[in-house]
Amino acid sequence: MTCYLENETDTAFSFSEEETAKKVMEAVLDSEQCPYEAAVNVLLTDNEGIRQYNRQYRGIDRPTDVLSFPNLDYRTPADFGPAEAAEADCFDPDSGELVLGDIILSVDKVKEQAENYGHSERREFAFLVAHSMLHLCGYDHMEETEAAVMEEKQERVLKTLGITRN
Repeated sequence: MTCYLENETDTAFSFSEEETAKKVMEAVLDSEQCPYEAAVNVLLTDNEGIRQYNRQYRGIDRPTDVLSFPNLDYRTPADFGPAEAAEADCFDPDSGELVLGDIILSVDKVKEQAENYGHSERREFAFLVAHSMLHLCGYDHMEETEAAVMEEKQERVLKTLGITRN
């Protein structure tokens, strides 16, 4: 698992963002039985930066906590089979890793939501990474049943890692 993390802000957390992201990413990929080594790009930005991305890519002119840009088209969530058919578009030619996609996180939202929910910034960061990774694995939450599946998977991964609300 390769996590390419860039922080374009001056914000520093009391935990290693890269180490936490990588642990969460690996746990999600293990839980989804991804058969490949994978790579994910992560950009940490502020509310203004993510607002611009949200406006550009989703037509929504306000900040959000996380944006996910999957590199694969899934028939069903966590069906990694089509990746081999689109090998040139899905695998890094140098490392051979499956390029799952990009994650953009607002560090301002991580801090704000951690305070609002009464848990640590690390827990909020890890939650958003888990949430986004599930999107990169083909999950969505547009329907109530889809949302319930994602919520259960997110909580299970975080619990497995010992990253709880307490």
